[in-house]
Amino acid sequence: MRGLITALRTLTILPVPGRDAQRISDSLPYFPLVGALLGLTVSLAGLGFLSLAPGWAAGAAALVLVLEMVLTGALHTDGLGDTADSLGAGRDRQRALAIMKDSCQGSFGVVAIVLALLLKWVVYSFLLGLAGGWVLIAVAFVASRQATAHLAASQPYARPEGGTGAAVTGGGSWPGMTVGWLLALAICALAGWAGVAGLALSAAVVLVFGRWCRVRYGGVTGDLLGAHSEVSMIVVLFFLALIS
Repeated sequence: MRGLITALRTLTILPVPGRDAQRISDSLPYFPLVGALLGLTVSLAGLGFLSLAPGWAAGAAALVLVLEMVLTGALHTDGLGDTADSLGAGRDRQRALAIMKDSCQGSFGVVAIVLALLLKWVVYSFLLGLAGGWVLIAVAFVASRQATAHLAASQPYARPEGGTGAAVTGGGSWPGMTVGWLLALAICALAGWAGVAGLALSAAVVLVFGRWCRVRYGGVTGDLLGAHSEVSMIVVLFFLALIS
């Protein structure tokens, strides 16, 4: 259970009792379980809102979005902003990594965060207005967290001097990665073929994103993992909305 405890502490702000795993990378197979917990928590809160204010899907979506930011500490959103800022460095890899590490948020980062929040709110509003749409929201959480675990396990850390994300990158084993994907598949399959398709799409997104990180930055950082989680989730959410 130590792996699950570490996964919860890594992906959420929840005060989980117990001892951490010996290595943070040991928590990666549990990422889809944490994604399921987050997805069910926020989507069921949205349903609860709709039971009190029927028809107000926009308000329910706002609640879902706020809860998501609170429970995750806006960790992934911050990573997306820092990654967007680094794009202004052009082809200079070291400068891009330095910009990404800067705690100050630039204009690219602000725009990226605002767009991400807006896109999520739009698709949450749509899915919460559908019968069973809350399940698809949970699927997106599961798929994006599992894909992020794969990205962390399969890519080296981009900074030779190390950093906060170094402990979780490059340390995954193929058995552990396989367990994570099978667990995510079992959870997403509960939503039927749409859930399986959403997970498959997240696998395609992580392959493309991982290749881009390797070429552009030489690997991944904590910010790139966060950015991927946001991008993957938005892509999967919109895909599920389109096929619903």
